[in-house]
Amino acid sequence: MMKALQDTTTLHNGVNMPWFGLGVFKVSEGSEVIDAVRMAIINGYRSIDTAAAYGNEEGVGQGIREGLADAGITREELFVTSKVWNSDLDYYSTLAAYETSLKKLGLDYLDLYLIHWPVEGKYKEAWRALETLYKEDRVKAIGVSNFHTHHLEELLKDAEITPMVDQVEYHPFLTQAELHDFCKAHDIQLEAWSPLMQGKLLDHPVLVEIAAKTEKTVAQVILRWDLQNGVVTIPKSIKEARIIQNSQVFDFELTDEDMERISALNENKRVGPDPDNFNF
Repeated sequence: MMKALQDTTTLHNGVNMPWFGLGVFKVSEGSEVIDAVRMAIINGYRSIDTAAAYGNEEGVGQGIREGLADAGITREELFVTSKVWNSDLDYYSTLAAYETSLKKLGLDYLDLYLIHWPVEGKYKEAWRALETLYKEDRVKAIGVSNFHTHHLEELLKDAEITPMVDQVEYHPFLTQAELHDFCKAHDIQLEAWSPLMQGKLLDHPVLVEIAAKTEKTVAQVILRWDLQNGVVTIPKSIKEARIIQNSQVFDFELTDEDMERISALNENKRVGPDPDNFNF
């Protein structure tokens, strides 16, 4: 099992993806995102997750350049993810969107490119474009985000390549057990966005109790639960102390009983939109 911040899971195409990374949703373009990314890399993070829709790819790219220089590591040691937005989901627009993201980030390639949302009637064309990028060795891995089981089933009817990752909202109030089982059966790596439910879980009595027992913070307990469930996780923070603290989850283990108690908190409750019912 993962023992250190730079430990990786192997995707079904053989690419290694860090179990733990930094998310930058709602982190402002400019110094805020530059500093967060730079601090994460300096403090040992090797995975950075952004998206065209976040409007901060240029700052992420700058943070990557500064972080690589300060940490004395190469681009190849980083795992960078971005996502194609809903307005670009036809075949040629997706190809163009990839180029735009690369240009803004100042990178030659992405490690992972995702379809951000399963827009009905559009995501199959976008997937065809991602398959093209992958077959041309322009991107190391391809996947989806916010896809329910039925979206994946529909995609797989025509897909030549099975998605390597499905990044979804995932936390103790939304454990997505059926989706997780489907992903495991098809060798698709599940990845959690909003793993801390935007802070809404931090005073939950069960989590507070487990945190006290393990001498860890509630956030650390939740992030450890993700990892022990085999779920890649990308908590967001812009404060260096929190960025460091979030990553300190490799020096303890939750018991089977703790794991079950946390999973039992599931209420199928979302903080983000339902992928079956969004209008953007």
